[in-house]
Amino acid sequence: MDAEDDLVRVNNARRLEIAKNWLPRYTGMPIDAFGDYILLTNFDNYVRAFAKKFDSRVYGDGKPMQATTNTVGLTIVNFGIGSANAATIMDLLSARQPKGVLFLGKCGGLKKSTEIGHFILPIAAIRGEGTSDDYFPPEVPALPSFKLHKFVSDRIVERKLEYRTGVVYTTNRRLWEHDEAFRRRLIGLTCMGIDMETATIFIVGHYNAIARGALLLVSDVPITPDGVKTESSDRIVTDRWADVHLEIGIEAMTEIDHLGEQIKHFHY
Repeated sequence: MDAEDDLVRVNNARRLEIAKNWLPRYTGMPIDAFGDYILLTNFDNYVRAFAKKFDSRVYGDGKPMQATTNTVGLTIVNFGIGSANAATIMDLLSARQPKGVLFLGKCGGLKKSTEIGHFILPIAAIRGEGTSDDYFPPEVPALPSFKLHKFVSDRIVERKLEYRTGVVYTTNRRLWEHDEAFRRRLIGLTCMGIDMETATIFIVGHYNAIARGALLLVSDVPITPDGVKTESSDRIVTDRWADVHLEIGIEAMTEIDHLGEQIKHFHY
């Protein structure tokens, strides 16, 4: 058993060394420039808006990911789209071991009561993307860190904004909207929304002992006629709701150390 433990320690050390090399390689930002709390997004305009607000330097021009950190130790990273990229950034952040990570993403609404512009604070995510299977067997649920989500919900309520809780479905599929069998399956699963990253972030965060959460903005309702997102419709969503989406994330992850309960991650 000691030999097995030694092998695990050696492999973990090697894995950490790779992460320490690759986090700056992918983002262009030194590890010591990353803050204790991280906002993740798919959108470079969120990073630009953050940098403008705090007059901070954006790293990663020409890199796969872009990142910047403000003066109080909050970092935002645009990691790209899809579960593979989500797993990559959550693995690479193990080099920094942040206190908490919040994903600011968009999703499709799967309930008629879930309208464009609503926020979803998912209580869980269904692992339909496949990437998370490389980390844990299928019976391990993809869950956020409750205390982090509790604090985010408090910030939303303070603004008197609508939000929903429920399960989201994470998939690697694109152009599924015209697959009737898949649509029926989603309805049968009673999910609130569908996206491409949340379950992966939750599972890989659990794997790397990183507290994590997600605040999703409903950008389309693909189960309704003509409800599929287009470039023009997404621009309207961004113009109306992206600023408040980002502001909630900034407020939550800035104040959590001062006003929130300590977030603990238990090792098994």
